[in-house]
Amino acid sequence: MSNQVVLITGASSGIGLSTAKTLLDAGYQVYGTSRKGQVPGKEFPFHMVKLDVTDEKSVADAVEEVISKAGKIDVLVNNAGIALKWGAVEECSTELARTIFETNFFGIHRMTRAVVPHMRAKGYGRIVNISSVAGFSPVPYMALYCSTKHAVEGYSESLDHELKGLGIRVSTVEPGMIKTDMGDANLPVDEEVPVYKEIKTKLEKSIEKQGTEEPKVIAAAVLKIIRSKNPKTRNAVGKAKLFSYLHSYSPGWLFDRILDGFYGN
Repeated sequence: MSNQVVLITGASSGIGLSTAKTLLDAGYQVYGTSRKGQVPGKEFPFHMVKLDVTDEKSVADAVEEVISKAGKIDVLVNNAGIALKWGAVEECSTELARTIFETNFFGIHRMTRAVVPHMRAKGYGRIVNISSVAGFSPVPYMALYCSTKHAVEGYSESLDHELKGLGIRVSTVEPGMIKTDMGDANLPVDEEVPVYKEIKTKLEKSIEKQGTEEPKVIAAAVLKIIRSKNPKTRNAVGKAKLFSYLHSYSPGWLFDRILDGFYGN
């Protein structure tokens, strides 16, 4: 697979970095991206490109740079994303919602539109969008984040049906809670409403008890997808597999009760 070129957004840390290293070890030519690009004093074992997924020109320039250097892009992994600290909808402005959607959803759309013409001309491509268990299951006090991931799920499934006849497949990876430094960079809510404070603290502790998983579970799933001749559209990984199964096969009322127990309601 050393002749295949992979472009991974948000590859400077966490899930993106783990995925980049895994694919590099598997023989792929990897180009990662970050807002700062190659930072002096911090070396990456793969090519690092400067990219801001919220900026149209930055997206176009980054894709053009990779194609000019590597000659092609076979695989796009849309990983760049942001999240909120625990926050009720009442605590979050419309502007904050727009900020999250700009990266988590419109960033994916920008990247996809930039690479699809190139993939279409070659008659081959793989697009892997990093989603979440929050893409098919509700998470209280994370409604905005859930909304972006639900959007990614619908977008990805629709896009797969659009493009599969052209040799391009689109998949999502749906992890649960992953151990990364992303939580430290979560956006704060606009205004704390005291009535929610105790509930959010209780929920956070309940989630923490469930434990987190290593980014490598996602990296392994991405590798499996891009190696597959007929990849699945949705790919729940790790502990999220159980939630995916329950969501698919449980009556709605039962799944709600399961969630109540999980979230400590």
